[in-house]
Amino acid sequence: MFNNNNKTILVTGCAGFIGSNFVPYFIEKYENYNIVNLDLLTYAGNLQNLKEIENNPRYKFIKGDICNRELVEFIFNEYDIQGVIHFAAESHVDNSIKNPGVFIQTNVNGTFTLLDVAQKYWMQKPFTCKDGYEDARFHHISTDEVYGTLSDNPRDLFTEETPYAPNSPYSASKASSDMIVRSYQETYGLNTVITNCSNNYGPKQHDEKLIPTIIRKCIADEPIPIYGDGKNIRDWLYVLDHCKGIDLVYHTGQKGNVYNIGGRNERTNLQIVNAITSILDEKIPRQGNKSYKELITFVDDRAGHDRRYAIDATKLENELGWEADEDFESGIIKTVDWYLRKYEK
Repeated sequence: MFNNNNKTILVTGCAGFIGSNFVPYFIEKYENYNIVNLDLLTYAGNLQNLKEIENNPRYKFIKGDICNRELVEFIFNEYDIQGVIHFAAESHVDNSIKNPGVFIQTNVNGTFTLLDVAQKYWMQKPFTCKDGYEDARFHHISTDEVYGTLSDNPRDLFTEETPYAPNSPYSASKASSDMIVRSYQETYGLNTVITNCSNNYGPKQHDEKLIPTIIRKCIADEPIPIYGDGKNIRDWLYVLDHCKGIDLVYHTGQKGNVYNIGGRNERTNLQIVNAITSILDEKIPRQGNKSYKELITFVDDRAGHDRRYAIDATKLENELGWEADEDFESGIIKTVDWYLRKYEK
């Protein structure tokens, strides 16, 4: 069992991309926390991502579904959970278009289950915490996709005040979960915070995502598929910078507030693939003195493909003092190096 002098927090979905970067960072930084990881280990979760902490006495993995209320209640009671950081989600837009029901179940019903169990475990009645749970907090990790799409005007950015306008089943399910979190704050006085992040990149991302796919295809000397005209714009955030933002908001964010976390690194998909192929042209030159850029292949665009996302992180920077340590140029080199080590094994 854990050290009872520590606070135990439930972190869901730690075997996924962002969670598996967050937990090793968090457990190394704070010695006064125990972490219970509840993860269903769907195709996107991989316990290999957590090898460096699997034997840590302050870490416990439980395989299970956030929709399983009986299991969630057991975890709260067994480990006296005093905080939740909720990463677990179905998150691949293409998959949400093919099979939206799974996204509604996990992202909406799962979030509701966690919130409802937390509210009943921590609170005597609305706006009154049980003794010892006054600081218990529910931190919900969301996405900039809930805001819809932006114009091409570079001054047009998502802020915490931007109205929700989700366009895919994935973003609609995340917007729904955000609203349920808000309702538990407003109706019951549950201590909640929400962070909406831009596109993450870095180590441990699933192979299906854009940046790992580009690197994989180059190594295999296969066509690199790029949707539409390749000019869709995303704001790229290095995953460890995101983890540091989550840490800040969880500990110092104002109750009931939303904070946007973005990297101020807008790039088109074409710019991303050009940056990576240029790095690989230097690091592992292609046979015949050819460039990996010749592998770029345009494919039919994704249904309902949002044109541009970009986050204004001013609130997080000014109120909590967050700033990104990596710009895209430094972060992408670290990322490429990590995947080269992975794929060349």
